[in-house]
Amino acid sequence: MSAVGTLPADPILERRALVQATARRTLGRRTLVSRVMLCICGAALGLCMAVLAWIIFLLIQKGISYITVDFFTQNPSTPTILQPNNIGGIKNAIVGSIVIDSLAVVMAVPVGIVAGLLLAESDNRFVNAVRTTTEVMTGLPSILLGVFIYEIVIIRYKQSFSGFAGSLALAILMIPIIMKASEVAFRGVPGSLKEAGLSLGLSKGRVSRRITVPTATPGLLTAVLLATSRAVGETAPLLWVIGATYVASWNPFKEQAALPLAIYQPFLNGISPALQASAWGTALVLVTVVLCLNLGSRLVAAYSQRERR
Repeated sequence: MSAVGTLPADPILERRALVQATARRTLGRRTLVSRVMLCICGAALGLCMAVLAWIIFLLIQKGISYITVDFFTQNPSTPTILQPNNIGGIKNAIVGSIVIDSLAVVMAVPVGIVAGLLLAESDNRFVNAVRTTTEVMTGLPSILLGVFIYEIVIIRYKQSFSGFAGSLALAILMIPIIMKASEVAFRGVPGSLKEAGLSLGLSKGRVSRRITVPTATPGLLTAVLLATSRAVGETAPLLWVIGATYVASWNPFKEQAALPLAIYQPFLNGISPALQASAWGTALVLVTVVLCLNLGSRLVAAYSQRERR
């Protein structure tokens, strides 16, 4: 019995008691710090929401009066002294945006998804270099892409201003975004599914095509929607390469208009207050499209998470 009484104390229990005592002493301070940080985060969120609500309120207040059938179905016209409110519509900008953004999506999505699969499935110096380059390109000012396409397509190869050139610039903008989001989607595929396919004798390429890509489809859709919403609202790359036209054209190899430029150009010209005021209507249309794409990506992500559970 005396030998049992002389056994040394358990160091694990002593350490646990010390941690619990320290936690009890600092509980009040930690609770205070936590509440202060929660208040700061809440205030920051409230400020962001207030600014967003203010912007949306202004857009609706100043732009809702322009949302008519004629505004969507007519080309823009030049106001005159006798008809100062004869501003037409934004049909040319809507058609141009559809053409430019659709071509950009067609060019960017295959490249971005394949490159994202490469980043997710491989790990070597080349892949690390590609990943670093992608991160750098994601942070590049978008106007540089317009300057690049202008220098290569229009100056060096003597091509005219066109919607196709704008699509090239937007595709380069979209590819890094799709690559990073696709990599995350592919890495989210359970490894057990891939191992099951390999154990059945499937090649790595077939496992990627038949298992990895279909499983990651919700994440890939989110990546495409996020990249598209970014491209739809871009103005700077288009300023250099698409030219300007007041006529709606579905030909991508001719000059095109676009919704972002339809907002910018009336303020640049400054010739008509009515034309400048109509930019609020165009902005409301553009913001609605961008919000729908962003909300769509969030809904797809939420749905995919629910399906996995």
